[in-house]
Amino acid sequence: MARPRSAHGHLRTPPEPADRLPRRLADVAREIALLLNPTSGRGRGTGVAAMARPRLEESGSRVRSLVGRDAQEASDLARTAVAAGVDSLVVVGGDGLVNLALQALANSATSLGIIPTGTGNDAARSLDIPYGDPRQATDVVVGSRTRRVDLGRCGSTYFLTVLAAGFDSLVNERANAMTWPHGQMRYNLATLLELRVFEPLGYELELDGEVRRLEAMLVAVGNGPSYGGGLRIAHGAALDDGRLDVVVIKAMSRGALLRTFPKLFTGGHTSHPAYEHHRVRRVRISAPGIVAYADGERLGELPATVDVVPDALEVLVP
Repeated sequence: MARPRSAHGHLRTPPEPADRLPRRLADVAREIALLLNPTSGRGRGTGVAAMARPRLEESGSRVRSLVGRDAQEASDLARTAVAAGVDSLVVVGGDGLVNLALQALANSATSLGIIPTGTGNDAARSLDIPYGDPRQATDVVVGSRTRRVDLGRCGSTYFLTVLAAGFDSLVNERANAMTWPHGQMRYNLATLLELRVFEPLGYELELDGEVRRLEAMLVAVGNGPSYGGGLRIAHGAALDDGRLDVVVIKAMSRGALLRTFPKLFTGGHTSHPAYEHHRVRRVRISAPGIVAYADGERLGELPATVDVVPDALEVLVP
């Protein structure tokens, strides 16, 4: 049979059968990979994931659970899921698991969801995701509202919140070596123990090409405002401004540092004479014997170069 022609004599392409037409986007099930740290929150992660999965499936999403036996396996599972094109990688865990997921998600089309069950949960705090109610955090994922944010990058490693390089990173080193107490109290105790022996450090900073040498208690590089469970060291930092907030706490006495410490929870430290703030695209930090931490994860000894990667991550937000 001859194919139908248009009024101008051109062959017309017959319509596709209905069963071969692509479904409307609204009819396509959203695919979610649920990445779980079963030990997060001292075992709460497993129960939270068991609650979250049916709520996500009831919303019409297809959900696959990813449970790594260790960090390397969890990283491999995350990278495989992102490479396969899942719509969202949803982390059930703390800042460490979020940081692991970032390494797979940076500059990809897959969005990050967070159902926080960790100790600090600063990634969730920075994004206004409820960190005390897993059901509300799951509902944020169901809502599918997205926002693009920047990431900090140190070498080839991405971070969302803050890179610590000074007194704060020494506290991390000490806390990680302690087995008691648990949770935030371990970091509070490590802070007091480190304070007894700490002396100001000699730094060299290169801030967008400008070199400075100074003594300081710490240097922190904020993409987001807080670390350590709500310590707003980079108070005022925005996740989507294309800049890093470099905070310097210049040399002060141990007593003054101890008195200033509680003000970090409110941002009140920004009025202290020892506080210094720079907004840059890139910073290089050098200080002898100091290990850098980002999102609470150990990166390695200084020197380190940190830059900002604008719009590198899509996140699910309230």
